[in-house]
Amino acid sequence: MSVIESFSRFYTDLASMQVESLKTIYSNDVVFIDPIARHKGLEAVEHYFSKLLKNAKYCEFEIHNKKSAGEDGFVVNWTMRFTSSRINKGNPVAVDGITLLTVENDKIVFHRDYYDLGEMVYEHVPLLGRIIKKIKRSLQ
Repeated sequence: MSVIESFSRFYTDLASMQVESLKTIYSNDVVFIDPIARHKGLEAVEHYFSKLLKNAKYCEFEIHNKKSAGEDGFVVNWTMRFTSSRINKGNPVAVDGITLLTVENDKIVFHRDYYDLGEMVYEHVPLLGRIIKKIKRSLQ
């Protein structure tokens, strides 16, 4: 199985994944970036996932497509669906995103996620959410 297929399978049900299994798809010196933070090294990524998954009751990714982006790069389009006790009163949230990956020696060495952090978090904070939604409507 290719590393991209392993990546897709791994993220299908993120809430039930074992953090120690990250080493099967990521290199020891991976750079992992998302709208929340930047992490360098497998140990830092494992720590980040441990914290994220602590509050997630449910988290899965629907992978829409995976496209090659050159010799060692890939673009993955997805929708993440999750529930968290800290966001949206525990109600489900769905967020669309894109991941850029670079693979070397059948391990991911670079992972960058692009998604709307406002859609994921800020819009679900009671007062802040109303303000953000009002601003968005005024720009349409």
